[in-house]
Amino acid sequence: MAEAEGRVRMGGRTLPLARLREHASDYAALFSRAKAEVGHAECLCQNPTLRLVIRCSRAGRYHLAGWPGDGERHEAACPFHKLAPGLSGREAYSAEAIREGDNGVSIRLDTVLARSLAEPPVAKTSGEHQEGGRARRTVGLLGLLHWLWEESQLTAWHPRWRRRNWWICHARLCEQIEGCSINQDPASTALHIVPPFHPDTAERTTAAFEAFKARLGRHGLKEHRGLMLGEIKTVTPTQYGVRFALAHQRAPLYASTALHQRVVRSYRSAFAEAADAQDARRVGLFLVELSPKGHLNIVDMAAMLVNRLYIPADSSHEVAMGNALAASGRAFVKPVRYDGTDAVFPDFVLTDVAPHAYVEVYGIRGRESYEQRKSVKQAYYQRRGAHLIEWEVAEPMPDLSLPGVGRPRRHAEGVGSGGRPTPG
Repeated sequence: MAEAEGRVRMGGRTLPLARLREHASDYAALFSRAKAEVGHAECLCQNPTLRLVIRCSRAGRYHLAGWPGDGERHEAACPFHKLAPGLSGREAYSAEAIREGDNGVSIRLDTVLARSLAEPPVAKTSGEHQEGGRARRTVGLLGLLHWLWEESQLTAWHPRWRRRNWWICHARLCEQIEGCSINQDPASTALHIVPPFHPDTAERTTAAFEAFKARLGRHGLKEHRGLMLGEIKTVTPTQYGVRFALAHQRAPLYASTALHQRVVRSYRSAFAEAADAQDARRVGLFLVELSPKGHLNIVDMAAMLVNRLYIPADSSHEVAMGNALAASGRAFVKPVRYDGTDAVFPDFVLTDVAPHAYVEVYGIRGRESYEQRKSVKQAYYQRRGAHLIEWEVAEPMPDLSLPGVGRPRRHAEGVGSGGRPTPG
């Protein structure tokens, strides 16, 4: 059963969303007519229905997107559901960084993907950090990774979906980059998302990877780099640095020891051994370049810890909580910070109750700054009368079952609008 469910109405026809996503080219005429005559499609998850944006990429491929500002109005299991804007790190960016239009989304990455060999190297573009409260004008690698995950609804879980694996993640991510550009290049060209391995598609997968590599390196007077996204399988030392092996891909990526050490310091939770005990996974977004010998070298990267359902987590304790929420049959979303490291959000938002409830995981004891931040958050929830589930990790996991519903006896293998609390 496909994770994405729902039905939409477009051009007078009611169709399963999954069919439109998987066979968009078969419905090109219907997309075109609805865009010209009505201007939008409709999501049927609510009554009255909610509008959907009809987008057409430069390549002439159509897809649907949520109507701006309507995300939290969609039903929790709807593929177009989003949390309130105040619960996403995306709010830290200006329109220059992430620009949405009829033809898709344009992202201004803070690193150069194509460098002119006739000019000196250019440093990262300005706007890497906020200054004086101003919005960021570019997106970093972690911000891009979080945007992809959030827009693909991979930060959310609903028990109706039953399962999630890399095949589902890959399909949702590839759909999201359709019609998207990164530094003015089509995202489908700039970004290679490692596809799930299957013997029947192995030849096509290899050809796509070789085509991606062929675009890298020197072409004319420009040096081209690329982006790769995949699940990190192993990281092992080599004579010159470290070797990253990605799940579903034979060709490894290589990084210097200095880069690896910096990445481990920056993404400590993603590489912590404690996460392994919770059946955690690691996802990486890599900026790569082609070596003279044809290997892929990592220039920079962002890493993200996720649970077994690929829900992001900021610690091994959050991995455990995400797994437990899914096992308890809860629907929930994990807010992500993007590049805003100082942003403070609930650890999880429970979307199966109205108004939404919140989950906080307290994994540090005795640190004064942490205790002060914890007290501020607790007072915030109390002032607003928000329902809050708290877990001190030294104590047993609290009861997570939906109010009025007992814990489910079992759950499928492979197993997330209210107010806008932004505590702190």
